[in-house]
Amino acid sequence: MPNGIDTAVAAGVLEIRIDRPEKKNALTSAMYSAMTAALRDASEAPEIGVVLISGCGDAFCAGNDLADFMAGPESAEAAFEFIRTIAAFDKPVVAAVQGLAVGVGTTMLFHCDLVYAAADARFVMPFVDLGLVPEAASSLLAPAILGHARAAAMLLLGEPMLAQDARQAGLLTAIVPAEDLLAHARGKAAALMAKPPQALQATRRLMKGDPAAIAARMDEEARIFREAMASPEAREAFSAFFEKRRAVFRRVGDAG
Repeated sequence: MPNGIDTAVAAGVLEIRIDRPEKKNALTSAMYSAMTAALRDASEAPEIGVVLISGCGDAFCAGNDLADFMAGPESAEAAFEFIRTIAAFDKPVVAAVQGLAVGVGTTMLFHCDLVYAAADARFVMPFVDLGLVPEAASSLLAPAILGHARAAAMLLLGEPMLAQDARQAGLLTAIVPAEDLLAHARGKAAALMAKPPQALQATRRLMKGDPAAIAARMDEEARIFREAMASPEAREAFSAFFEKRRAVFRRVGDAG
C-alpha cells in the first residue's frame, strides 16, 4: 500500500502490518492515520475479535520518520491520535516484534495484551535524547511494568533493552524463534478468537483498570511534548541527527 500499512482480515483477526522495511518501518503521519482508521473500524466490526500488529523486514518499527515528523504538526497529532486509539481499543491486541522497536515501536506495546518477540528484538525509548518527553503514557506504564530502575535506564539514559531482559521485566509474553514468530503470534490470536468473547473482553477491561489515569497521563505528556518540540534542546537534537553529529546542549547559567 502507498501509505506503508497493510491490513487483512482472516477468521476474525485483523492483521495490521507495518510495511516500510527500507526505512526500518519508521512511521509517517499517513501510516499513523491508516493504523488509527483500521483500529476504529475493527472496534465497530462485530466479526473482528482480535488485532495482530507486526512489521515487515528486519525491524518491527523504528519510531517516527523524523523528516516527516519535522515537516509540520500533522505528524505529531497523527501519532497522538493513534496512541489514544490503541490505548482505548476494546478488543485484544497481539504484537509480533523482531529487530528494532524504537520510540512508539516500544510504547505501543504497553497497550498490547500479548507481545511475542524474536531473540534479536531491541527496545529503545530515546525521547530525552531528542529533547522530548515520553508519550503513550509510557512515563506511567514503563515504571509500572518494568520497574522504576529499568524504566529510568531506558527513559532517562536512552539505553536499549534486549529481548531476554524485556521478557524478565514483563514487557514480553515470550521469546520465539524468528522464523516462527509471525506464525506463533497468529496461533495465539486464533486461540483468543476461540474464547467466549464477552468474558474475554470483560476480563481484559478488569485487567487494565481505570482508563482515566492513562488518558490523563497521555494528555499531560502530549502537552509537554508539544512545548518541547519548539524548545532549543529539541531543535539542537534534531539538527544534530540530520547533520550526523553529536548534539551539544547548554545548561541554564552556561556562559556564551
